[in-house]
Amino acid sequence: MTQAALMQPPAPPPRLIDEDRVRWLIESVRGNRFLPQPDSTNVFVGDGDFRAIGAEFLGHFIRIGGLREDSRVLDIGCGIGRMAVPLTQYLDPQASRYDGIDPVEGGIGWCQRTITPAYPNFAFQRLDVAHELYNPSGKISGKALALPFPDSHFDFVIMTSVVTHLPPAEVLVYLSEVRRVLSPRGRLFMTAFVIDGIAAANENRRRDPRLAFHRYGESPFWFVPNQPPLAAIGFEDGFLDKALERAGLSVALKSLGHWRGTDAGHHQDFIVAKRRGNGR
Repeated sequence: MTQAALMQPPAPPPRLIDEDRVRWLIESVRGNRFLPQPDSTNVFVGDGDFRAIGAEFLGHFIRIGGLREDSRVLDIGCGIGRMAVPLTQYLDPQASRYDGIDPVEGGIGWCQRTITPAYPNFAFQRLDVAHELYNPSGKISGKALALPFPDSHFDFVIMTSVVTHLPPAEVLVYLSEVRRVLSPRGRLFMTAFVIDGIAAANENRRRDPRLAFHRYGESPFWFVPNQPPLAAIGFEDGFLDKALERAGLSVALKSLGHWRGTDAGHHQDFIVAKRRGNGR
């Protein structure tokens, strides 16, 4: 047996999910009017009901991603706290830690003023990464991203609606940094638009009409005509799998969403990935 194998921590026992508790938790978050919520005019992280979408994703994190109450969580692109707010009701205030990063100063400021004082295990910081839509004057290139956290620091990394706004050249950089900060048994929960055969055909009348993707030349990058280039990005099926592999991660689960017009329990596509090996 190799030294690396000897150092590998034992696999945790299979985790049973209390489905009744999860359903109660989701409904509790949906209906709790005392939870922090920004003014609707300040929400820049997508359309839909702020609290309802956050509650829905909390269920996905637990059921699909395997999020635990004592997890150390990193939320890349945390925006104005849409995922953070419901997580305050699930993560153990004594045993867990949440860190959110985002380039938009207004969103981070709201989270720091509103969430952290009530939930001290939740921290937020602005990372001045340049982005054509969200932070055009940012000083840090996305191709030079370095997350301000030590190696193997997080058990659960969230990237909801992040690669859906990233150019292809930056995807591997982000995923490599995720691999670095992820603990040996950690998981990445990522949303995407995967352009499979059904999505590429663009013929399903049930599909989301806002996401009529077209290929950009011969690249794996697909965009929506008449929208800013980074407003919504899809990637050819297999591109993200290969990018994860190159970054030192592997796909543990892929679940395609109903945006393409097929039946599914969620809108965007979900990818859950884990670390490969135990080194960097």
